[in-house]
Amino acid sequence: MQVVSISSLKGGVGKTSVTTGLASAALAAGIPTLVVDLDPHADASTALGVRPDEQLDIGRMLKSPRRAHLADNVVASGWVEHTGLTSPNGASGHRTAVLDVAVGSAYTGVYDRPDLGRRDLRRLSAVLAGAGEYELVLVDCPPSLNGLTRMAWTASDKVTLVAEPGLFSVAGTERTMRAIQLFRQEFAPGLSPAGIVANRVRTGSAEHSFRLAEMQSMFGELLLTPHIPEQANWQQIQGAAHSVHHWPGDSAKNAAALFDSLLANLMRTPGSNADLASAGRVRNRSQR
Repeated sequence: MQVVSISSLKGGVGKTSVTTGLASAALAAGIPTLVVDLDPHADASTALGVRPDEQLDIGRMLKSPRRAHLADNVVASGWVEHTGLTSPNGASGHRTAVLDVAVGSAYTGVYDRPDLGRRDLRRLSAVLAGAGEYELVLVDCPPSLNGLTRMAWTASDKVTLVAEPGLFSVAGTERTMRAIQLFRQEFAPGLSPAGIVANRVRTGSAEHSFRLAEMQSMFGELLLTPHIPEQANWQQIQGAAHSVHHWPGDSAKNAAALFDSLLANLMRTPGSNADLASAGRVRNRSQR
């Protein structure tokens, strides 16, 4: 099982879109996957079309992690039904596709503070101790470096960062890389960066082309390929709670292929043990 945190210091870069895109690719590939919606806004839960009944949300599971019984409280994504992959598997009655969600809620906000101790940082790890049936766990983190993100990093094998090719986002990515290095030294020596996803890339934008080249020089092979272009119908797809792999049209088909490639790269990326704080400084446009 691989646990991957999807993180960003800066909001509005499409972190949840990348999480759901990777989840869609995992579903299409038949990889049993759990999405943990750790963002108090719970946007990933909405996009994944979950309909919780009496299950505990992730915030309440974190409150009593050793009694959480994860398997009893996850909710199957509505995407599985849309794909038609719910046929029984022989006499066992098990679903042939698995995409489950630990549902997000505003309750998780009580842990999103900077002063969590080591015991609190292990809460998600304790919850995920019951996640053995999944090959992949994607944790959608809030856009901060407070308690919830640090809790996710403690439970994770890898961190994937999401950035737009803009000055402030690239600068935030550099700071987050340094934060990962410090966090790894103090709390999680096994944590490694899975890489950086350049999202919402505008083809033909001179600024985006410059920033992508800058990111390549700063982060090298940690900058994952392919890059994800800006997609006009993404909000429509998420609003309908559908997988991008099962949305009609060439635009969605092209986006699905990109996420297939990105997931494959993410799954085989071993992570770097290099000093992440050595990334170069972000330059202003005036320095060209």
